[in-house]
Amino acid sequence: MTEMVYGQMPVRAGEPILPRWWRTVDRWTLSCVLMLFGVGLLLGFAASPPLASRNGLQPFYYVERQAFFGIVALMIMVVVSMLSPRLLRRIGVVGFGAMFVALAFLPVFGTDFGQGAVRWYSLRVGSLQPSEFLKPFFIITCAWMLAASDAPDGPPGRLISLALTGAVVGFLAIQPDFGQAALFLFTWGVMYFVAGASIVILGLAVGATLLAGVFLYGSSEHFARRIDGFLSPEIDPRTQLGYAANAIQEGGIFGVGVGEGRVKWSLPDAHTDFIIAVAAEEYGLILVLLVLTLFATIALRALFRLLRERDTFTRLAGTGLAAMLAAQALINIGVAARVLPAKGMTLPFVSYGGSSLIAAGLALGMLMAFTRTRPQGEIGDILLRRGL
Repeated sequence: MTEMVYGQMPVRAGEPILPRWWRTVDRWTLSCVLMLFGVGLLLGFAASPPLASRNGLQPFYYVERQAFFGIVALMIMVVVSMLSPRLLRRIGVVGFGAMFVALAFLPVFGTDFGQGAVRWYSLRVGSLQPSEFLKPFFIITCAWMLAASDAPDGPPGRLISLALTGAVVGFLAIQPDFGQAALFLFTWGVMYFVAGASIVILGLAVGATLLAGVFLYGSSEHFARRIDGFLSPEIDPRTQLGYAANAIQEGGIFGVGVGEGRVKWSLPDAHTDFIIAVAAEEYGLILVLLVLTLFATIALRALFRLLRERDTFTRLAGTGLAAMLAAQALINIGVAARVLPAKGMTLPFVSYGGSSLIAAGLALGMLMAFTRTRPQGEIGDILLRRGL
């Protein structure tokens, strides 16, 4: 069942891999990803020189690194999009195990880079954020468990997926990283709903999440400070939220002009978590709407194509990846616009960050593989037999 997909495109015997991939992949999604990467580089030229100046580096040091990691991410995306759902399931389970162990050992071997949350491993060539890579692997593993639970004499996959989600959320709360924890919970909830969960069970899950939020508000100073800042009717103009809100107001519809923005000189995370504030100030609402449209196009096209998918695992995994991508983009933009409490979360393929870019390339490659319009096992099986 895993190799079955919708569509009646004829199979061309002996056709080379790349032409076959080009005929079957969703080219709208591919175009949107390339445009997002281009927007990220454009905004990197505006947002990263001030940071490079403060750190004594060449003006476009971070832009060059973003271009390098972005090209690597695009290459990974293309290769992964050629794989079959069966092979992706195997990779996802192994990757989940490795990244889960890495996440568990963060409190011991990780670092916070002065951000107040231990989320990274410091490496000689850069840093690694396990939670970024854990997301696509987590979705694949939970989709497999949820699909297996419907098989005759199958394992208690729903219970196992819930246990895995609880363990991941627990380790994320220790960092603390409540934004990523909420994203994992949301993504699992979407997959669980699509798998046929009852409204009662989902209601209980929402209620438990709210109770956990109340508990954290009373026990975690980090969590309470962010909630209080969000609920406060006034914004401290000296905070990141204050700078971002002012930049969005200044930008208006058409922006203040290329290179004329000031927020990039004040925001320490202008090139990462608050990149959309730079876009809003210099290019206005027009560019922000373009970014939103690109993310919406990727997510909606994936969901519409998955509506006709006949394999349960493929449908659940693709839905989870689309939901995760859309939710992360909305959270990032919502925080900058002060619609949501502050969370340290990047904008996929737009924000600077090696882990973020490569993990986004991996996730989008998986999504494109699950939404291809041909028998999805053929190209991946060829690559596997050739040892690629």
